[in-house]
Amino acid sequence: MSSRSPKFRPEAWLATIALVAICAISLGNVIVRYATDASFAFTEEFSVFCLVVLTFAGAAVAARHNQHIRIELIEHYLPVWGCKLVYVLQWLAGVVVLGIMTWYGSTFALQEYQWESLSPGLGLPNWIYVIWLPLLSVAIIIRTTQNLIDRLRGKNDPEVIHES
Repeated sequence: MSSRSPKFRPEAWLATIALVAICAISLGNVIVRYATDASFAFTEEFSVFCLVVLTFAGAAVAARHNQHIRIELIEHYLPVWGCKLVYVLQWLAGVVVLGIMTWYGSTFALQEYQWESLSPGLGLPNWIYVIWLPLLSVAIIIRTTQNLIDRLRGKNDPEVIHES
């Protein structure tokens, strides 16, 4: 039995649901456009929203399993203490960027809520779309922190090799 933790976490399910929604919306729109020469008005608005959710949720999954794109050359030639220092610096840089995104994203979502802004396509409140940016940024911070703890303890996931 594998000792690796399962990848079926809430953000993985969220990313899966967002991808299925994008596919269903796009397919439905193509079929309706082909059959009637008209298209659904909401498809672009929902598709863009689902794509943002998919991107951030997928980034949280990748952050937890140490699968983000990076250059590892330095890590291979450093002693253990040097690798741990690099891990902490990588984590710190990510937390700073994601912290800024969380701060400004939550400020933006609050402003959208207070101003009662509506989306141009469907007239839904904009904060419904925007609130996912700070929430999923926090999820990435949490998963990155979990990954840092694992890496500092020496529990690295096996390298994922993608052949092209």
